[in-house]
Amino acid sequence: MATSRPDKKPPTKTAILNGIAKETDLSRKQVASVLESLEGMIAKELRPRGAGSFNLPGLLKIKVGKKPAKRARKGVNPFTGEEMTFKAKPASKSVRVLPLKKLKSMV
Repeated sequence: MATSRPDKKPPTKTAILNGIAKETDLSRKQVASVLESLEGMIAKELRPRGAGSFNLPGLLKIKVGKKPAKRARKGVNPFTGEEMTFKAKPASKSVRVLPLKKLKSMV
C-alpha cells in the first residue's frame, strides 16, 4: 500500500478551510468565521492600545517589536574609503512571530 506524502506547496486558504471543516464536522462557513474572529482578536491585541502580544497556546507568540529612531551619522564607505553621511531613520514597529515548544517539536 502506498503512503501519501504531503504536497510540496503550502495549502491554500480554501484547502485549510476544507481540511479543518472535515476534521471538526463544522461547516466551511463556521470555520471561516472562527478564523475571522481569531484575526480580529490578534488585531485588537497588537494595535497601539492593546497588550502588544498575542499567544496562540502551544504554537506561537506574536509580538510587536519596537525599533528606536536613529540619528544621521557619518561613516566610511568600505569599498572606496570615502567619507559619507548615513541618513536618519525614524522609529518603527514590526511584527515578530516566535515559535513555541509544540511548534518547534513538529519540525
